[in-house]
Amino acid sequence: MDQFFGLLEMTIRLSTPLILAALAGLFVERSGVVDISLEGKILSAAFAAGAVAAVTHSPWLALLAGMGAAVLMAMLHGFVSVTYNGNQLISGLAINTIASGLTPVLGLAWFEQGGATPQLDDASRFREIHWPGVEAVQDIPLIGHIYKNVISGHSLLVYLTVLIIPLVTWFIYRSRFGLRVRAVGENPHAADTAGVSVAKVRYIALFWGGILCGIAGTFLAISINSGFAKDMSAGKGFLALAALIFGKWRPGSAVIGCLLFAFFDALQIRFTGVSLPVVGIMPSQIFEVIPYVLTVLLVAGFVGRAIAPKAIGIPFVKSR
Repeated sequence: MDQFFGLLEMTIRLSTPLILAALAGLFVERSGVVDISLEGKILSAAFAAGAVAAVTHSPWLALLAGMGAAVLMAMLHGFVSVTYNGNQLISGLAINTIASGLTPVLGLAWFEQGGATPQLDDASRFREIHWPGVEAVQDIPLIGHIYKNVISGHSLLVYLTVLIIPLVTWFIYRSRFGLRVRAVGENPHAADTAGVSVAKVRYIALFWGGILCGIAGTFLAISINSGFAKDMSAGKGFLALAALIFGKWRPGSAVIGCLLFAFFDALQIRFTGVSLPVVGIMPSQIFEVIPYVLTVLLVAGFVGRAIAPKAIGIPFVKSR
């Protein structure tokens, strides 16, 4: 029982950056812009948050720095792909490459620790929040386990993510801005005829996508870890993009895909080197490869056809 609920707790924790990145991609791609730069934005945010936390010892300033770095990368993507109608795939790939190369160089120049930032103390991080009454109910069967391991004991950014999920869903499907995002992603020329600024909507979508990626990177650097390490995003941006495709660009289904990836990631962490019946010692590589195999299957369409927004990846040229 303890192992099962411990696995659930780890799944929630590992899914947090994936969910934030997937919702960021949802904003951007629903507006018609391909966003494979999620990885680069997460990595940039993680470095900025880790560096600022190491200098200021303030997790809140680190969070602002992380969001600022990710928004900067998002605006760069918008400048190339929205303002100048550049190739969106190449722009996203360039941002990933810049982030992967620049962050360790700056880390080495500033902190001289092999591209990483200094280890953070507890005051510089978003630590776990233990809800009241955990000790009183922890011995109650089932309820105690759920309260202690699933509900309590997460950082503030995890609880913030839980609130962000319905908020993003409402924005996309119920707000006027969400209607404009979906219209621009499906038929930008019709939206332009109706008086909607396609470029403005896409830049706003990119901005909010940057904010969410900034929170994801900050979570990696100063919540789940105690500092930035080279390439610490470890493909999470690409997994989030795969979860978005799995969810057919819908927030609820994308979140389920993120939880699925995080569950298998938690499995490989929890059961590395554990003796299993019949199989014997299960190589950790089997668990590690499952999320990436699932990614290939999802992108290849083995779980059903995912229809992207019709105008995604197509540069918008205003009709005269």
